[in-house]
Amino acid sequence: MSIPSTAAQLATLAEAEGGHHDSLNPVVTGGAAFIILLLLLWVTTRFNRDR
Repeated sequence: MSIPSTAAQLATLAEAEGGHHDSLNPVVTGGAAFIILLLLLWVTTRFNRDR
């Protein structure tokens, strides 16, 4: 099984299962992920004061 054929099969499966959820707004999801990553960055820099 090659990578392109596997990707094509997974894409077909995702389309068959509906693919999108109306409750998941991409802007909200991306914004929340960005805020979480910034929070993790801030926590990491607070614990790494010796540098």
